[in-house]
Amino acid sequence: MCRSIKTLRPPVLPEEATEEDVRAAALQFVRKVSGFRAPAAHNREVFDRAVDEIAEATARLLDGLEVRGTAVRTS
Repeated sequence: MCRSIKTLRPPVLPEEATEEDVRAAALQFVRKVSGFRAPAAHNREVFDRAVDEIAEATARLLDGLEVRGTAVRTS
């Protein structure tokens, strides 16, 4: 259906994930779960809202992760 969702945390991703990386992963997740590559017009709002909410949750997750053996985050 779509490209695979990649791991967004170090050390798999050498630098911090960008907002674009997070949104692309959220979009892939919603596509996979919904079974739609692109929603019909009557489903667009709920589809887009799901992508936004998952992107926000993903960003919070990545910000809160402590990966052992990597430098301490200062953000």
